[in-house]
Amino acid sequence: MRATLEAYLTRHPQEQEALAGLAAALDDDADPTSRSTLPGHITCGAVVIDRDRRVLHVGHRTSGGKLLAPGGHTEAGDRTLLTVALRKVQEETGIRPEELCMTPQFLSAPIDIDVHDIDPNTAKGEPAHQHYDFRFAFYLAAEQPPPLALQDEEVSEARWLPYADVRSPTLCAKLLLAEGDGLDGQPEPVGASALIHDGHGQYLLHLRDQRDDIAAPGAFSLLGGGREEGDTCLAQTLRRELAEEVPGIAPAELTPYAVAQATGAGGLTAPIQIFAGRWDGDPDAIDLREGVLLRWFTPEVLDRLRLSPDTHELIHRHAAQHPPTSPPGEPVRSHRGEAPEGTELHIVGVHLYLQNDHGRILLGLRHPDSTFAPNTWHFLAGHCEREAAITCLVREAKEEAGLLIDPGDVELVHLVHLVNSPGAPPRIQLVFRARSWSGTPKVLEPDRCVEWRWWAPKDLPTETVPYTRLAIDGVLVGCPYSQMGWE
Repeated sequence: MRATLEAYLTRHPQEQEALAGLAAALDDDADPTSRSTLPGHITCGAVVIDRDRRVLHVGHRTSGGKLLAPGGHTEAGDRTLLTVALRKVQEETGIRPEELCMTPQFLSAPIDIDVHDIDPNTAKGEPAHQHYDFRFAFYLAAEQPPPLALQDEEVSEARWLPYADVRSPTLCAKLLLAEGDGLDGQPEPVGASALIHDGHGQYLLHLRDQRDDIAAPGAFSLLGGGREEGDTCLAQTLRRELAEEVPGIAPAELTPYAVAQATGAGGLTAPIQIFAGRWDGDPDAIDLREGVLLRWFTPEVLDRLRLSPDTHELIHRHAAQHPPTSPPGEPVRSHRGEAPEGTELHIVGVHLYLQNDHGRILLGLRHPDSTFAPNTWHFLAGHCEREAAITCLVREAKEEAGLLIDPGDVELVHLVHLVNSPGAPPRIQLVFRARSWSGTPKVLEPDRCVEWRWWAPKDLPTETVPYTRLAIDGVLVGCPYSQMGWE
Protein backbone atom coordinates (compact mmCIF):
# COMPACT_ATOMS: atom_id res chain seq x y z
CA MET A 1 0.00 0.00 0.00
CA ARG A 2 2.89 2.32 0.73
CA ALA A 3 4.32 1.63 -2.74
CA THR A 4 0.91 2.24 -4.30
CA LEU A 5 0.62 5.58 -2.51
CA GLU A 6 4.14 6.66 -3.47
CA ALA A 7 3.53 5.79 -7.12
CA TYR A 8 0.25 7.72 -7.01
CA LEU A 9 1.93 10.79 -5.50
CA THR A 10 4.58 10.63 -8.19
CA ARG A 11 1.76 11.18 -10.68
CA HIS A 12 -0.10 13.68 -8.48
CA PRO A 13 2.47 15.50 -6.31
CA GLN A 14 -0.02 18.31 -5.65
CA GLU A 15 -2.01 15.89 -3.44
CA GLN A 16 0.85 15.29 -1.00
CA GLU A 17 -0.66 17.48 1.71
CA ALA A 18 -4.19 16.15 1.24
CA LEU A 19 -2.96 12.57 1.66
CA ALA A 20 -0.68 13.26 4.64
CA GLY A 21 -3.17 11.54 6.96
CA LEU A 22 -3.12 8.42 4.80
CA ALA A 23 0.68 8.41 4.79
CA ALA A 24 0.67 8.66 8.58
CA ALA A 25 -1.82 5.79 8.82
CA LEU A 26 0.43 3.60 6.68
CA ASP A 27 3.36 4.34 8.99
CA ASP A 28 1.35 3.45 12.10
CA ASP A 29 1.29 -0.02 13.66
CA ALA A 30 -2.51 -0.26 13.38
CA ASP A 31 -4.08 -1.94 10.36
CA PRO A 32 -4.89 0.95 7.97
CA THR A 33 -7.65 -1.10 6.31
CA SER A 34 -9.57 -1.89 9.50
CA ARG A 35 -12.75 0.10 10.02
CA SER A 36 -11.83 0.35 13.70
CA THR A 37 -8.63 2.27 12.91
CA LEU A 38 -9.11 5.95 13.66
CA PRO A 39 -9.03 8.82 12.85
CA GLY A 40 -9.17 7.30 9.37
CA HIS A 41 -8.89 4.08 7.40
CA ILE A 42 -8.77 2.79 3.84
CA THR A 43 -11.81 1.98 1.74
CA CYS A 44 -12.00 0.99 -1.92
CA GLY A 45 -14.22 1.92 -4.84
CA ALA A 46 -14.83 0.64 -8.37
CA VAL A 47 -15.01 3.12 -11.25
CA VAL A 48 -16.85 1.08 -13.89
CA ILE A 49 -16.77 2.68 -17.36
CA ASP A 50 -18.93 1.65 -20.32
CA ARG A 51 -18.36 2.10 -24.06
CA ASP A 52 -20.14 5.48 -23.99
CA ARG A 53 -17.67 6.85 -21.42
CA ARG A 54 -20.19 6.71 -18.62
CA VAL A 55 -19.43 5.76 -15.02
CA LEU A 56 -21.66 3.54 -12.90
CA HIS A 57 -23.05 5.21 -9.77
CA VAL A 58 -25.24 3.67 -7.10
CA GLY A 59 -27.42 5.31 -4.48
CA HIS A 60 -26.29 4.15 -1.04
CA ARG A 61 -29.13 4.04 1.47
CA THR A 62 -26.78 4.79 4.36
CA SER A 63 -25.88 8.12 2.73
CA GLY A 64 -29.48 9.09 2.05
CA GLY A 65 -29.36 7.94 -1.56
CA LYS A 66 -26.25 9.92 -2.45
CA LEU A 67 -24.86 8.74 -5.79
CA LEU A 68 -21.41 7.22 -5.41
CA ALA A 69 -19.20 4.70 -7.14
CA PRO A 70 -19.69 1.17 -5.75
CA GLY A 71 -17.31 0.51 -2.89
CA GLY A 72 -16.77 0.10 0.80
CA HIS A 73 -14.65 -1.41 3.55
CA THR A 74 -12.19 -4.27 3.39
CA GLU A 75 -12.94 -7.67 4.89
CA ALA A 76 -10.92 -10.60 6.11
CA GLY A 77 -9.85 -12.63 3.10
CA ASP A 78 -9.44 -9.67 0.75
CA ARG A 79 -6.01 -10.15 -0.80
CA THR A 80 -5.51 -6.73 -2.36
CA LEU A 81 -7.22 -3.36 -2.48
CA LEU A 82 -8.17 -4.04 -6.09
CA THR A 83 -10.00 -7.23 -5.12
CA VAL A 84 -11.89 -5.24 -2.46
CA ALA A 85 -13.22 -2.97 -5.21
CA LEU A 86 -14.19 -5.98 -7.33
CA ARG A 87 -15.98 -7.64 -4.43
CA LYS A 88 -17.94 -4.50 -3.61
CA VAL A 89 -19.08 -3.87 -7.18
CA GLN A 90 -20.32 -7.45 -7.40
CA GLU A 91 -22.10 -7.26 -4.05
CA GLU A 92 -23.79 -3.95 -4.81
CA THR A 93 -24.58 -4.32 -8.52
CA GLY A 94 -24.16 -7.99 -9.46
CA ILE A 95 -21.39 -7.24 -11.98
CA ARG A 96 -18.90 -10.12 -11.75
CA PRO A 97 -15.11 -9.67 -12.07
CA GLU A 98 -15.06 -11.59 -15.36
CA GLU A 99 -17.43 -8.97 -16.80
CA LEU A 100 -14.78 -6.29 -16.21
CA CYS A 101 -11.24 -5.66 -17.42
CA MET A 102 -8.40 -3.33 -16.50
CA THR A 103 -7.85 -0.05 -18.27
CA PRO A 104 -4.55 0.28 -20.16
CA GLN A 105 -4.03 3.72 -18.65
CA PHE A 106 -4.13 2.66 -14.99
CA LEU A 107 -3.84 -1.14 -14.92
CA SER A 108 -3.97 -2.14 -11.23
CA ALA A 109 -3.09 1.35 -9.93
CA PRO A 110 -5.82 3.60 -8.52
CA ILE A 111 -7.14 6.35 -10.76
CA ASP A 112 -7.95 8.45 -7.69
CA ILE A 113 -7.37 8.45 -3.93
CA ASP A 114 -9.98 10.60 -2.25
CA VAL A 115 -10.22 11.71 1.36
CA HIS A 116 -13.70 12.41 2.67
CA ASP A 117 -15.22 12.99 6.09
CA ILE A 118 -17.65 10.50 7.61
CA ASP A 119 -20.24 11.68 10.12
CA PRO A 120 -20.49 9.94 13.51
CA ASN A 121 -22.75 6.89 13.70
CA THR A 122 -24.10 6.60 17.23
CA ALA A 123 -25.92 3.35 16.43
CA LYS A 124 -22.61 1.68 15.63
CA GLY A 125 -20.63 3.63 18.19
CA GLU A 126 -18.45 5.17 15.50
CA PRO A 127 -17.10 8.70 15.95
CA ALA A 128 -16.53 11.09 13.09
CA HIS A 129 -13.59 9.91 10.99
CA GLN A 130 -12.16 9.90 7.48
CA HIS A 131 -12.11 7.44 4.61
CA TYR A 132 -9.07 7.19 2.37
CA ASP A 133 -10.82 5.85 -0.69
CA PHE A 134 -8.68 4.02 -3.28
CA ARG A 135 -10.64 4.08 -6.54
CA PHE A 136 -9.81 1.61 -9.30
CA ALA A 137 -10.95 2.04 -12.91
CA PHE A 138 -12.43 -0.83 -14.92
CA TYR A 139 -13.91 -1.18 -18.39
CA LEU A 140 -16.86 -3.39 -19.19
CA ALA A 141 -15.60 -6.44 -21.07
CA ALA A 142 -18.73 -6.63 -23.26
CA GLU A 143 -20.27 -4.07 -25.59
CA GLN A 144 -23.41 -3.64 -23.51
CA PRO A 145 -23.67 -3.26 -19.72
CA PRO A 146 -24.80 -6.49 -18.07
CA PRO A 147 -28.16 -6.59 -16.25
CA LEU A 148 -27.74 -5.18 -12.76
CA ALA A 149 -28.82 -7.01 -9.62
CA LEU A 150 -28.81 -4.31 -6.95
CA GLN A 151 -28.17 -5.15 -3.31
CA ASP A 152 -31.54 -3.95 -2.06
CA GLU A 153 -30.60 -3.50 1.60
CA GLU A 154 -27.67 -1.27 0.65
CA VAL A 155 -28.46 0.25 -2.75
CA SER A 156 -31.54 2.20 -3.82
CA GLU A 157 -30.75 2.86 -7.51
CA ALA A 158 -28.06 2.80 -10.19
CA ARG A 159 -27.20 5.33 -12.89
CA TRP A 160 -24.62 5.64 -15.65
CA LEU A 161 -23.24 9.21 -15.69
CA PRO A 162 -20.93 10.87 -18.25
CA TYR A 163 -17.45 11.82 -17.06
CA ALA A 164 -18.42 15.48 -16.69
CA ASP A 165 -21.35 14.56 -14.41
CA VAL A 166 -19.45 12.25 -12.07
CA ARG A 167 -20.38 13.27 -8.54
CA SER A 168 -16.93 13.16 -6.95
CA PRO A 169 -14.99 16.31 -7.92
CA THR A 170 -11.58 14.64 -7.63
CA LEU A 171 -12.65 11.61 -9.66
CA CYS A 172 -14.39 13.79 -12.25
CA ALA A 173 -11.19 15.78 -12.78
CA LYS A 174 -9.09 12.61 -13.13
CA LEU A 175 -11.51 11.10 -15.64
CA LEU A 176 -11.61 14.20 -17.82
CA LEU A 177 -7.82 14.39 -17.75
CA ALA A 178 -7.43 10.70 -18.60
CA GLU A 179 -9.95 10.99 -21.42
CA GLY A 180 -7.31 12.91 -23.32
CA ASP A 181 -4.97 9.93 -22.86
CA GLY A 182 -7.46 7.51 -24.35
CA LEU A 183 -9.67 6.49 -21.41
CA ASP A 184 -12.55 5.76 -23.77
CA GLY A 185 -14.19 2.59 -22.44
CA GLN A 186 -12.78 0.43 -25.25
CA PRO A 187 -10.89 -2.60 -23.88
CA GLU A 188 -7.33 -3.04 -25.11
CA PRO A 189 -4.70 -5.69 -24.39
CA VAL A 190 -3.10 -5.14 -20.99
CA GLY A 191 -0.61 -7.97 -21.23
CA ALA A 192 1.48 -9.89 -23.73
CA SER A 193 2.31 -13.56 -24.28
CA ALA A 194 4.72 -15.34 -26.59
CA LEU A 195 3.62 -18.12 -28.92
CA ILE A 196 7.13 -19.53 -29.34
CA HIS A 197 7.69 -22.24 -31.95
CA ASP A 198 10.84 -23.89 -33.26
CA GLY A 199 9.89 -23.96 -36.94
CA HIS A 200 9.72 -27.77 -36.82
CA GLY A 201 6.20 -28.13 -35.43
CA GLN A 202 6.89 -27.77 -31.71
CA TYR A 203 5.60 -25.10 -29.31
CA LEU A 204 7.16 -23.98 -26.04
CA LEU A 205 4.90 -24.18 -22.98
CA HIS A 206 5.49 -23.15 -19.39
CA LEU A 207 4.13 -25.13 -16.42
CA ARG A 208 2.92 -22.62 -13.84
CA ASP A 209 3.36 -22.88 -10.08
CA GLN A 210 0.59 -24.45 -8.01
CA ARG A 211 -0.29 -21.25 -6.13
CA ASP A 212 -3.70 -19.82 -5.35
CA ASP A 213 -2.58 -16.22 -5.87
CA ILE A 214 -1.81 -16.58 -9.58
CA ALA A 215 -3.93 -17.20 -12.65
CA ALA A 216 -4.17 -20.78 -13.97
CA PRO A 217 -2.14 -22.42 -11.19
CA GLY A 218 -0.64 -25.78 -12.12
CA ALA A 219 -1.51 -25.40 -15.81
CA PHE A 220 0.60 -25.11 -18.93
CA SER A 221 0.58 -21.69 -20.55
CA LEU A 222 2.43 -19.36 -22.87
CA LEU A 223 5.22 -17.24 -21.44
CA GLY A 224 4.39 -13.60 -20.77
CA GLY A 225 2.74 -11.27 -18.31
CA GLY A 226 0.99 -8.00 -17.62
CA ARG A 227 1.96 -4.56 -18.76
CA GLU A 228 3.70 -2.43 -16.14
CA GLU A 229 4.08 1.30 -15.75
CA GLY A 230 7.09 2.29 -17.81
CA ASP A 231 6.48 -0.22 -20.60
CA THR A 232 6.24 1.87 -23.74
CA CYS A 233 4.50 -0.87 -25.75
CA LEU A 234 3.35 -4.46 -25.40
CA ALA A 235 6.37 -5.74 -27.31
CA GLN A 236 8.55 -4.21 -24.59
CA THR A 237 6.29 -5.78 -21.96
CA LEU A 238 6.92 -9.19 -23.48
CA ARG A 239 10.69 -8.69 -23.82
CA ARG A 240 10.83 -7.62 -20.17
CA GLU A 241 8.75 -10.58 -19.01
CA LEU A 242 10.92 -13.04 -20.96
CA ALA A 243 14.08 -11.51 -19.49
CA GLU A 244 12.63 -11.81 -15.98
CA GLU A 245 11.12 -15.30 -16.29
CA VAL A 246 13.42 -17.09 -18.73
CA PRO A 247 16.63 -15.13 -19.33
CA GLY A 248 18.23 -16.62 -22.40
CA ILE A 249 15.07 -16.92 -24.48
CA ALA A 250 15.00 -13.94 -26.82
CA PRO A 251 13.36 -14.65 -30.18
CA ALA A 252 14.89 -12.45 -32.86
CA GLU A 253 11.47 -11.37 -34.06
CA LEU A 254 8.17 -11.18 -32.21
CA THR A 255 5.24 -10.50 -34.51
CA PRO A 256 1.72 -9.62 -33.31
CA TYR A 257 -0.42 -12.67 -34.05
CA ALA A 258 -3.74 -12.49 -32.19
CA VAL A 259 -5.58 -11.09 -29.18
CA ALA A 260 -6.78 -13.65 -26.65
CA GLN A 261 -8.86 -13.40 -23.49
CA ALA A 262 -7.28 -14.54 -20.24
CA THR A 263 -8.21 -14.38 -16.59
CA GLY A 264 -6.27 -11.68 -14.80
CA ALA A 265 -5.89 -10.38 -11.25
CA GLY A 266 -8.98 -10.83 -9.12
CA GLY A 267 -10.78 -12.79 -11.84
CA LEU A 268 -10.87 -9.87 -14.29
CA THR A 269 -11.04 -10.52 -18.00
CA ALA A 270 -7.63 -9.63 -19.42
CA PRO A 271 -7.20 -9.08 -23.18
CA ILE A 272 -3.73 -10.35 -24.08
CA GLN A 273 -1.71 -9.52 -27.18
CA ILE A 274 -0.17 -12.72 -28.52
CA PHE A 275 3.17 -12.39 -30.31
CA ALA A 276 4.55 -15.22 -32.41
CA GLY A 277 8.29 -15.82 -32.48
CA ARG A 278 10.79 -18.52 -33.37
CA TRP A 279 13.40 -19.99 -31.05
CA ASP A 280 14.92 -23.46 -31.19
CA GLY A 281 17.04 -23.73 -28.07
CA ASP A 282 17.12 -26.27 -25.27
CA PRO A 283 14.59 -25.45 -22.51
CA ASP A 284 16.61 -27.44 -19.97
CA ALA A 285 19.53 -25.04 -20.42
CA ILE A 286 17.38 -22.05 -19.45
CA ASP A 287 17.49 -20.57 -15.96
CA LEU A 288 13.77 -20.71 -15.22
CA ARG A 289 12.94 -17.95 -12.73
CA GLU A 290 9.17 -18.52 -12.46
CA GLY A 291 7.12 -21.68 -12.76
CA VAL A 292 8.06 -25.35 -12.70
CA LEU A 293 9.37 -26.31 -16.13
CA LEU A 294 9.58 -25.51 -19.84
CA ARG A 295 8.92 -28.10 -22.54
CA TRP A 296 8.42 -28.40 -26.28
CA PHE A 297 5.11 -29.96 -27.35
CA THR A 298 3.54 -30.79 -30.69
CA PRO A 299 -0.12 -29.87 -31.26
CA GLU A 300 -1.07 -33.56 -31.25
CA VAL A 301 -0.39 -33.97 -27.51
CA LEU A 302 -2.13 -30.82 -26.27
CA ASP A 303 -5.30 -32.71 -25.37
CA ARG A 304 -3.31 -34.53 -22.69
CA LEU A 305 -2.23 -31.30 -20.98
CA ARG A 306 -4.00 -29.01 -18.58
CA LEU A 307 -4.29 -26.04 -20.91
CA SER A 308 -6.74 -23.20 -21.46
CA PRO A 309 -9.06 -23.58 -24.47
CA ASP A 310 -7.75 -20.30 -25.91
CA THR A 311 -4.13 -21.49 -25.82
CA HIS A 312 -5.14 -24.84 -27.31
CA GLU A 313 -6.94 -23.10 -30.17
CA LEU A 314 -4.12 -20.60 -30.77
CA ILE A 315 -1.48 -23.31 -31.15
CA HIS A 316 -3.61 -25.41 -33.49
CA ARG A 317 -4.46 -22.35 -35.58
CA HIS A 318 -0.82 -21.28 -35.84
CA ALA A 319 0.30 -24.82 -36.68
CA ALA A 320 -2.24 -25.02 -39.51
CA GLN A 321 -1.09 -21.67 -40.89
CA HIS A 322 2.64 -22.38 -40.50
CA PRO A 323 3.51 -25.98 -41.42
CA PRO A 324 6.89 -27.23 -40.15
CA THR A 325 9.86 -26.21 -42.30
CA SER A 326 11.59 -29.57 -41.86
CA PRO A 327 10.37 -32.64 -43.79
CA PRO A 328 7.97 -34.95 -41.95
CA GLY A 329 9.80 -37.25 -39.59
CA GLU A 330 12.99 -35.18 -39.49
CA PRO A 331 14.10 -34.82 -35.87
CA VAL A 332 13.96 -31.43 -34.27
CA ARG A 333 17.43 -30.00 -33.82
CA SER A 334 18.72 -27.43 -31.42
CA HIS A 335 21.60 -25.35 -32.69
CA ARG A 336 23.56 -22.34 -31.58
CA GLY A 337 23.81 -20.32 -34.76
CA GLU A 338 27.38 -19.41 -35.62
CA ALA A 339 28.84 -20.18 -32.20
CA PRO A 340 31.89 -22.49 -32.34
CA GLU A 341 31.31 -26.08 -31.33
CA GLY A 342 31.43 -26.48 -27.56
CA THR A 343 30.58 -22.85 -26.87
CA GLU A 344 28.37 -22.38 -23.82
CA LEU A 345 25.96 -19.48 -23.93
CA HIS A 346 26.17 -17.16 -20.91
CA ILE A 347 23.46 -15.11 -19.24
CA VAL A 348 24.53 -11.51 -18.71
CA GLY A 349 23.36 -9.64 -15.63
CA VAL A 350 23.91 -6.00 -14.72
CA HIS A 351 24.19 -4.73 -11.15
CA LEU A 352 24.23 -1.23 -9.69
CA TYR A 353 26.92 -0.43 -7.14
CA LEU A 354 25.68 2.75 -5.49
CA GLN A 355 27.58 4.28 -2.58
CA ASN A 356 26.32 7.40 -0.82
CA ASP A 357 28.28 10.23 0.81
CA HIS A 358 28.53 8.20 4.03
CA GLY A 359 30.13 5.26 2.25
CA ARG A 360 27.02 3.09 2.52
CA ILE A 361 25.98 0.76 -0.30
CA LEU A 362 22.43 0.43 -1.62
CA LEU A 363 20.91 -3.06 -1.43
CA GLY A 364 17.35 -4.28 -1.90
CA LEU A 365 15.52 -6.96 0.09
CA ARG A 366 14.04 -9.46 -2.35
CA HIS A 367 10.40 -10.49 -2.01
CA PRO A 368 9.80 -13.61 0.16
CA ASP A 369 8.06 -15.31 -2.80
CA SER A 370 10.91 -14.58 -5.20
CA THR A 371 12.22 -17.62 -7.05
CA PHE A 372 15.76 -16.25 -6.80
CA ALA A 373 17.18 -15.46 -3.35
CA PRO A 374 13.95 -14.80 -1.39
CA ASN A 375 14.30 -12.68 1.77
CA THR A 376 17.88 -11.88 0.77
CA TRP A 377 19.66 -8.57 0.13
CA HIS A 378 20.98 -7.95 -3.36
CA PHE A 379 22.15 -5.24 -5.72
CA LEU A 380 19.61 -3.45 -7.87
CA ALA A 381 19.98 -5.74 -10.86
CA GLY A 382 18.52 -7.05 -14.09
CA HIS A 383 19.24 -9.13 -17.16
CA CYS A 384 20.33 -7.71 -20.47
CA GLU A 385 17.70 -7.89 -23.15
CA ARG A 386 18.69 -6.90 -26.70
CA GLU A 387 20.40 -3.77 -25.44
CA ALA A 388 23.77 -2.51 -24.26
CA ALA A 389 24.65 -3.39 -20.68
CA ILE A 390 24.75 0.24 -19.50
CA THR A 391 21.42 0.93 -21.23
CA CYS A 392 19.98 -2.02 -19.31
CA LEU A 393 21.41 -0.70 -16.03
CA VAL A 394 19.94 2.78 -16.53
CA ARG A 395 16.56 1.28 -17.43
CA GLU A 396 16.49 -1.07 -14.44
CA ALA A 397 17.45 1.72 -12.02
CA LYS A 398 14.52 3.82 -13.20
CA GLU A 399 12.00 0.96 -13.33
CA GLU A 400 12.89 -0.65 -10.01
CA ALA A 401 13.79 2.32 -7.82
CA GLY A 402 12.97 5.56 -9.64
CA LEU A 403 16.66 6.52 -9.88
CA LEU A 404 17.83 8.57 -12.85
CA ILE A 405 21.37 7.87 -14.02
CA ASP A 406 23.34 9.43 -16.86
CA PRO A 407 25.10 6.66 -18.84
CA GLY A 408 28.20 8.86 -18.91
CA ASP A 409 28.42 8.66 -15.11
CA VAL A 410 28.67 4.85 -15.09
CA GLU A 411 31.85 2.77 -14.87
CA LEU A 412 32.46 -0.98 -14.75
CA VAL A 413 34.06 -1.86 -11.40
CA HIS A 414 33.76 -5.64 -11.13
CA LEU A 415 32.83 -8.82 -13.00
CA VAL A 416 31.76 -12.10 -11.40
CA HIS A 417 31.95 -15.25 -13.55
CA LEU A 418 29.38 -17.48 -11.90
CA VAL A 419 27.74 -20.86 -12.17
CA ASN A 420 25.03 -21.48 -9.58
CA SER A 421 24.97 -25.27 -9.71
CA PRO A 422 26.21 -28.17 -11.86
CA GLY A 423 24.47 -28.05 -15.22
CA ALA A 424 23.09 -24.55 -14.70
CA PRO A 425 23.86 -21.99 -17.41
CA PRO A 426 26.95 -19.91 -16.60
CA ARG A 427 26.55 -16.23 -15.91
CA ILE A 428 28.56 -13.07 -16.37
CA GLN A 429 27.56 -10.61 -13.66
CA LEU A 430 28.63 -7.06 -14.50
CA VAL A 431 28.82 -4.61 -11.60
CA PHE A 432 28.68 -0.92 -12.52
CA ARG A 433 29.25 2.04 -10.24
CA ALA A 434 27.25 5.22 -10.80
CA ARG A 435 29.32 8.23 -9.80
CA SER A 436 26.19 10.38 -9.54
CA TRP A 437 22.44 9.98 -9.78
CA SER A 438 19.22 11.77 -8.97
CA GLY A 439 16.26 10.58 -6.95
CA THR A 440 15.65 8.67 -3.74
CA PRO A 441 15.25 4.89 -3.96
CA LYS A 442 11.58 3.89 -4.04
CA VAL A 443 9.98 0.45 -4.10
CA LEU A 444 8.40 0.49 -7.57
CA GLU A 445 8.31 -3.28 -8.16
CA PRO A 446 7.08 -4.61 -4.79
CA ASP A 447 6.63 -8.13 -6.18
CA ARG A 448 10.42 -8.29 -6.60
CA CYS A 449 11.90 -5.97 -3.95
CA VAL A 450 10.17 -4.96 -0.72
CA GLU A 451 12.72 -2.52 0.70
CA TRP A 452 15.80 -0.47 -0.23
CA ARG A 453 18.40 0.23 2.44
CA TRP A 454 21.89 1.71 2.66
CA TRP A 455 24.41 -0.59 4.35
CA ALA A 456 27.89 0.03 5.70
CA PRO A 457 30.26 -2.36 3.86
CA LYS A 458 31.53 -3.82 7.13
CA ASP A 459 27.98 -4.41 8.39
CA LEU A 460 26.37 -6.17 5.44
CA PRO A 461 23.43 -8.34 6.53
CA THR A 462 23.97 -12.06 6.92
CA GLU A 463 21.24 -12.66 4.34
CA THR A 464 23.18 -11.17 1.42
CA VAL A 465 23.40 -12.93 -1.95
CA PRO A 466 26.85 -14.60 -1.88
CA TYR A 467 28.12 -13.23 -5.17
CA THR A 468 26.86 -9.76 -4.18
CA ARG A 469 29.06 -9.90 -1.09
CA LEU A 470 31.95 -11.23 -3.21
CA ALA A 471 31.59 -8.36 -5.68
CA ILE A 472 31.43 -5.72 -2.93
CA ASP A 473 34.59 -7.11 -1.36
CA GLY A 474 36.27 -6.99 -4.76
CA VAL A 475 35.24 -3.39 -5.45
CA LEU A 476 36.46 -2.22 -2.05
CA VAL A 477 39.97 -3.59 -2.66
CA GLY A 478 40.11 -2.62 -6.33
CA CYS A 479 39.93 -6.18 -7.67
CA PRO A 480 38.09 -6.18 -11.03
CA TYR A 481 37.31 -9.92 -11.32
CA SER A 482 36.11 -12.84 -9.23
CA GLN A 483 34.51 -16.20 -9.88
CA MET A 484 32.22 -18.52 -8.00
CA GLY A 485 30.88 -22.04 -8.42
CA TRP A 486 33.53 -23.29 -10.83
CA GLU A 487 35.63 -25.14 -8.31
